[in-house]
Amino acid sequence: MGSEIKKVPVIAVFDVGKTNKKLFLFDEYYKIVFERTARFIETSDEDGDPCENLESLRLSVFDSLTEVFRNPAFEIKAINFATYGASFVYIDANGKPLAPLYNYLKDYPEDLKTQFYNTYGGMEAFSNRTASPVLGSLNSGMQLYRMKYQKPEVFEQIKYALHLPQYLSYLISGRAYSDITSIGCHTNLWDFTKNEYHEWVRKEHIADKLAPITPSGNVMPAAFPGSSCAVGTGLHDSSAALVPYLVNFHEPFILLSTGTWCISFNPFNAAPLTTQELENDCLCYLQYEGKPVKASRLFAGYEHEQQLKRIVAHFGTDSISFRSMAYDPQVIERLLLMEQKVDALPEEKTVGLKVSAFAKRNLDDYESAAVAYHQLMLDLVNEQVISTRRVLTDTQVKRIFVDGGFSKNTLFMNLLARALPDMEVFAAHMAQATAVGAALAIHKSWNSRPLPNNIIDLKYYAVINQHTV
Repeated sequence: MGSEIKKVPVIAVFDVGKTNKKLFLFDEYYKIVFERTARFIETSDEDGDPCENLESLRLSVFDSLTEVFRNPAFEIKAINFATYGASFVYIDANGKPLAPLYNYLKDYPEDLKTQFYNTYGGMEAFSNRTASPVLGSLNSGMQLYRMKYQKPEVFEQIKYALHLPQYLSYLISGRAYSDITSIGCHTNLWDFTKNEYHEWVRKEHIADKLAPITPSGNVMPAAFPGSSCAVGTGLHDSSAALVPYLVNFHEPFILLSTGTWCISFNPFNAAPLTTQELENDCLCYLQYEGKPVKASRLFAGYEHEQQLKRIVAHFGTDSISFRSMAYDPQVIERLLLMEQKVDALPEEKTVGLKVSAFAKRNLDDYESAAVAYHQLMLDLVNEQVISTRRVLTDTQVKRIFVDGGFSKNTLFMNLLARALPDMEVFAAHMAQATAVGAALAIHKSWNSRPLPNNIIDLKYYAVINQHTV
């Protein structure tokens, strides 16, 4: 008999996005030692609107867990979840879903919306207290309100309404809990001025349908026989992605998370949202330790994609070359001089940030695709700075960490450093920040090693005489 292979202790993390559903195994050093990706075809709800295939997701979770539990190389010590938010699973007393997982982009009935805000103090005052811009179904509490008034027979049967991360946790632990990162994400449920559920939640008997709140670091035992692994309650994905930075950096910082949306998170700004901030796409999240995080959103990744298509079509080029385009400070200086001559778009014209300045520009004004692309990035960064400054005001923050797609774009990074000379600007590279965040949130329950301090790679962008290195 040879000696048995020593199993590697790992945590399994399900990272569930709208498109890709991923499972990662991390070792005690937070290195990925296994990953698996699945994609499901969406199904439809009773109105014919697209929605998540909940049954496929449930089966996929069990299938992939069965696979890794059988793998002789790993010892599964813990399981946690990070998923997109703003979507509820309604379960009955036996834990069976009572309705589809409605899409958060589903149209919200105007009459119900009017009834709700008229009853509870009007849009402006209500949004201020709940740090939730008026977003229809994307305010997940409104989905429960709709269920109560449009499907009272289903509402009666609901034992618990669980946000998606907590439903996945429930599947494995058999215990239903609510998590503060899901509740505190533009749901209309949480009163940030009182740090408790808003009064409407009790008055409409919604509170009876919400599972008890447990801290994000808490774990339960797994419900299946023969397993001793710890199960976390799951986190909202935006809050999970912030965890590695909160663990690694204690000086005040902003995390600019870039993708389709570019979100500036300031965990060091607890000032209440103003009406103007709410109108300009600012909101608050609750991070995994329960503290408020002020954030502002900009649709910059999407806008970059649309405007790049316009440049490619106009100049008859392909989009590949733009990914590695070098930053040319002389081109930027020339563009800025041109702008001064033609009365640059003042901040007021772009302050709404709904349409980028570049969308209004005539591409015939640029001699090449490269120059046009420099102009696009200049415009996007100008708008990003306006968006980021909304959560910077009156705070001690001196560092910005940029992660996601734009962190790899040297034009974006150099222009951001140029536009914020009083800040230290870093590109932060980290494999799977959302999944790592979910693992770190329950670190003490599965990992005997100290918290890691080397999992984020930083590249500093300095400004020297307006020529960036």
